[in-house]
Amino acid sequence: MSEINGKVVVITGASSGIGEATAKLLASRGAHVVMGARRVEKLEALASLIQAEGGSALYQQLDVTSIEQMQSIIRLAQSRFGRVDVIVNNAGVMPLSPLEALKIDEWNRISTSISAEFCTVLPQVYP
Repeated sequence: MSEINGKVVVITGASSGIGEATAKLLASRGAHVVMGARRVEKLEALASLIQAEGGSALYQQLDVTSIEQMQSIIRLAQSRFGRVDVIVNNAGVMPLSPLEALKIDEWNRISTSISAEFCTVLPQVYP
């Protein structure tokens, strides 16, 4: 039996790429996946696909730069499944300019994204 079976996994950035692939794989192995991303229509389609294949999937629109939204997706998982076993912090933001361009707002978004994800993990470690 898979060690993944029955685990509750929150995945950020689940609407495409690595996040989407991770959600599909873990759900196929029996995990309950709780997916978040900005593009809710893609999350809805992915959840439908996973459920059609017999998997367990929930989704919620999520912007990882918002601490409140990060906390909300964790609460969603806890209210539905009673716990969170794993958080895959896949989403993030990255500046699209060279450092010497001094686009401070872009670089500050990285800090905000990391802070929001960090604040999600702390209550799991120190309830």
